[in-house]
Amino acid sequence: MSNKGALHWRSAARTHKGKIRKINEDSFLEQSDYGIWAVADGMGGHAVGDVASQMVVSTLAEMPYQSNLEALEAEVRRRLQEVNHRLREEAAARQERVIGSTVVVLLGYGQRCIYLWAGDSRVYLFRNGGLRQLSHDHSHVEALISHGLLDRREAQNHPSAGAITRAVGAVDTLELDRGALEVKSGDVFLLCSDGLHNEVSDEDIGGILREENYQKSSEMLVDLALKRGGRDNVTVVVVLAEDQMDGTRTLLNPLIANP
Repeated sequence: MSNKGALHWRSAARTHKGKIRKINEDSFLEQSDYGIWAVADGMGGHAVGDVASQMVVSTLAEMPYQSNLEALEAEVRRRLQEVNHRLREEAAARQERVIGSTVVVLLGYGQRCIYLWAGDSRVYLFRNGGLRQLSHDHSHVEALISHGLLDRREAQNHPSAGAITRAVGAVDTLELDRGALEVKSGDVFLLCSDGLHNEVSDEDIGGILREENYQKSSEMLVDLALKRGGRDNVTVVVVLAEDQMDGTRTLLNPLIANP
């Protein structure tokens, strides 16, 4: 399948408050026409986590036209720093230690993508039948694993399993990690909150993405997380990149021109 031309981006998303939580503190952004997708998870146990995640998403959704992918990334970074500052002010006004949210953002145009994140919301790539986690969690247990003090199996039941080490609103200056790659026709990206990956294994995620189309897979992933316990809010955004020649119509990308 040729991948020389521009790619056609399509997506589907679903969110659910889960079986235990009273409110949904997750938020998502799905703008295939503009090439931007995001998942934000209000920090559990902190005040107004739902407000924090909604602030992240709404601020990104209001971005003006950008001339190229790098300009879009710069604007995303600027806006997330702005949200970080606002959440720090809000926490001080409420006399709360932290009001915050994780964030993972995917920016796609043509044959390129950039992804940014802070916290334990993830972005995966499903390519040629295999699933790969592109982000790494900013969490206490992930730090222990990286230093060889904990293995993956032990991490699932560790008492600090839910503790994250980075988030929008956590400190005065937000630090985002970044990745970029060339996109191939048929690539599928998955953005999700920890309500998915804490309940559903990578093997099961890959199996669903392998067998189902992007629309059906978003539904099945959330349904499986609920079936496995649904102990947290769960949000998924599934993004498909295809050669335009394989689609039935051309999808313009009005936000970015001539990257």
